[in-house]
Amino acid sequence: MNLSKSRYCKGIRCPKILWLDEHKSEVRDESVLNRKILDIGNKVGDLAMGYYGAYSEVPYNNDKSVMIAETKRLLNANTPIICEGSFSFNGNFCSVDILRVCGGEAEITEVKSSTDINPIYYDDIAFQYYVLSSCGLNVKKTFIMHINNEYERQGDINLTEFFTAQDCTEIVLSMQKDIDANIERFKKSAEEKNELDTEIGMYCFDPYECEYRTYCWKHIPKNSVFDISGHSLHRDKKFDLYKRGVISYKQLLESGEKLNDAALLQIETFVYKKPPVINKEAIRLFLDTLSYPLYFLDFETFKETIPPFDGLRPYMQVPFQYSLHIQETQGVVPEHREFLAKEGIDPREELAVRLFEDIPQNVCVLVYNMSFEKRCIKELSHWLEKQGKNEIAAHLMNIHDNIKDLMKPFQHRDYYSSELDGSYSIKKVLPALCPDDPELDYNKLDLVHNGIEAQTIYSELAEKNPEERERIRTALLAYCRLDTLAMVKILEKLINICL
Repeated sequence: MNLSKSRYCKGIRCPKILWLDEHKSEVRDESVLNRKILDIGNKVGDLAMGYYGAYSEVPYNNDKSVMIAETKRLLNANTPIICEGSFSFNGNFCSVDILRVCGGEAEITEVKSSTDINPIYYDDIAFQYYVLSSCGLNVKKTFIMHINNEYERQGDINLTEFFTAQDCTEIVLSMQKDIDANIERFKKSAEEKNELDTEIGMYCFDPYECEYRTYCWKHIPKNSVFDISGHSLHRDKKFDLYKRGVISYKQLLESGEKLNDAALLQIETFVYKKPPVINKEAIRLFLDTLSYPLYFLDFETFKETIPPFDGLRPYMQVPFQYSLHIQETQGVVPEHREFLAKEGIDPREELAVRLFEDIPQNVCVLVYNMSFEKRCIKELSHWLEKQGKNEIAAHLMNIHDNIKDLMKPFQHRDYYSSELDGSYSIKKVLPALCPDDPELDYNKLDLVHNGIEAQTIYSELAEKNPEERERIRTALLAYCRLDTLAMVKILEKLINICL
């Protein structure tokens, strides 16, 4: 087996990944491979090429020898900055995002689309240093370039402000002593006849979920320690219990392990088949904080790594859509209003104006997980102030200050049933309180079933033909409408519970 820098990093993480890639790739869960993340990485890499000035790029070729030959030509021509320069030593291949050569010395820059440095990035660039040094280059410095998440776009992207290049030479040099042994071990592991007997661990999720996790975890039963809410039991503690042979809920109860109240509630409700836990007094206190008319609000947002519009930061959540159900008094059929921005434009001002028109001041606005909606409104208001739209900005902050959170009774476990599986997300609460209602089934929606899908499909909307756009826009509206309708139904259930 030949190693690339990505394969080397897979080996660092878990050598079994290399074995499965070589012998059993058909069991890979393709749904785990996020194509959008890969696309983002390519776009960020392309943008970073101009960070140091004019450059020459080695075009990609399936035949790596062509890329290596072109890199040698550029080096022989004393090209100062080479992007995607390619090298091979003893079957170990790498392409360098940005290679700077001056006076017989070289510098390597590895570009990442993250906003900080994950430890695996050091292994990535250490492997590159090893290959290039073995090929005879005098590598003096190495850098990991990542995104500055505090950068705010104004006009064209300022590359030196958008990116942060961190010198990691000292760390990379300290890692060189282990690379030969790692390469030998990884290649040997990949060539084993029998499947590697590797235990599951934190590396199944870190730095991202492994595409072989479903296969490697097939021995883990449903309702195991790994199904306990992350808010109740941290992942490292779950693995500690697993290594001690404590896997099922029943085993966890019998172990005598000290658990918090939320974890105990989740486990005991399931194991002992307990009826729902209902704290009517606490729910009534929550309901008393609400006042009619009620405005049920939900946003859908997109976030882009490279800010597409002025005033945006990397990965900033930007609302492009909202659904609003308005209920004048308890029990009446609510009025529905909605907004969905046109694709390819900055949606913020038009969305803000529509909110200004649809939600009066000093009314009770009900959302699910208010930290998200409040952050969106606050950032939108601050941006409007900078644009001189002070009246709309102040109105939005009034909406912000009158928001109540329907998640609160479930987050505080004032209502809990085994169907919630330790969660208090609306996708779990809705079917638990309103089972078998086809109108409230997210699975029956077309194209869009969750917020991630909404975000992804909207970001691609401008690239679609008119017929596809119409179908997608209809699907987005239906999905967002269901989120606020779900809140209406959930509130009705809470009211009836307390009667």
